[in-house]
Amino acid sequence: MNAIADVHFLQQPQSSQLEPRFDEEYGVYWALMNPRFGSFNPQFLGEVRNFIDGIVKTHGVMRHKGGDHTIRYVVLASKMPGVFSLGGDLSLFRSAITRKDREELLRYGNLCISDLLPWHRNFDLPLTTISLVQGTAFGGGFEGALASSVVVAEESARMGFPEILFNLFPGMGAYSFLSRKVGRRITEELITSGDTYTARQLFDMGVVDVLTPDGTGEAAVYSYVRKHAKNGNGRRGVQQVRTDLDPITHDELARIVKVWVDTAMKLEERDLKMMERLVRAQQRNAGDAIADGPATPLAPVTRLEAVGGGD
Repeated sequence: MNAIADVHFLQQPQSSQLEPRFDEEYGVYWALMNPRFGSFNPQFLGEVRNFIDGIVKTHGVMRHKGGDHTIRYVVLASKMPGVFSLGGDLSLFRSAITRKDREELLRYGNLCISDLLPWHRNFDLPLTTISLVQGTAFGGGFEGALASSVVVAEESARMGFPEILFNLFPGMGAYSFLSRKVGRRITEELITSGDTYTARQLFDMGVVDVLTPDGTGEAAVYSYVRKHAKNGNGRRGVQQVRTDLDPITHDELARIVKVWVDTAMKLEERDLKMMERLVRAQQRNAGDAIADGPATPLAPVTRLEAVGGGD
């Protein structure tokens, strides 16, 4: 067997924007994103919901190749070269704002948090969620990555919240996820700067947990899984304490979504034009990321190892 485990793709409809695959040896359940235009459109969010329901309803057990297998890790990654996710459906935002359709924005926001909250809570099961960020993650895509318990990022990954540039803010969990992890000061810096950050910068801030060379992201996920397998029970206990001690609730996220909608409905035409320019720029940047190619290989680094810890 090679360094990356033998995994099996599960049958999906041809139009699917989310492709699952399962590795029975390590109990790793992959969710590979391939949404239209690289953004979180409503159909994609519905497919994520179905993926989550499949885990929750079976209590984290995968029926695969005639046997039952425990899911120990759920990994969110992308099939789009150079792009993790370009974030929210900005064309939907603009249309709803122009039509003064507050309810459509509310529905969209609630769809997002109904996916992100169970992911953040590890589906209330003894498993660990991981995000593997390869390429760019903007806005809601960055929020999606932050929902996981562990964020693995390749060196060339770039992440940020551009919403402030068109007079809005990320309203589907960014503040809640980040403030629990790195505190309010860094959270507000990331949200209000409008800057794009390197994976290295975010690693130094404590946002990224594992930093790895370009092209080694999947291997880094398996390295993490193997390294923590021997004391996974204890680590998942600590993970549960963390989420229970300072819990993020549906009510908290829903209240933030309402603030986001209220703020969005106040946007002016110049803000909407900036929104359009930014989404075009994001798409161009994604193309640049594909053309740049991989960086020079280095050894994978974790925050714990960087400060002299580890097992």
